[in-house]
Amino acid sequence: MSITQQYLLDTYRARQHGEPAPPAPGTHDRQVVRELRDYRRFRAVVAERPAHGRIRGALGRWLHPRW
Repeated sequence: MSITQQYLLDTYRARQHGEPAPPAPGTHDRQVVRELRDYRRFRAVVAERPAHGRIRGALGRWLHPRW
């Protein structure tokens, strides 16, 4: 069952029971990504690691290894 089919089924069931419809798939994706980014930055600071540029640094080391 796809996400869209599950959403339509949940909406139908909610309407049958007089409950509010669930949010559409993808409605809160941006908020989730921001919260995940903020959480990772927080964990990096708590672990005393740099909070910015970690992905770019890792890609740079991977693409341009020093011999």
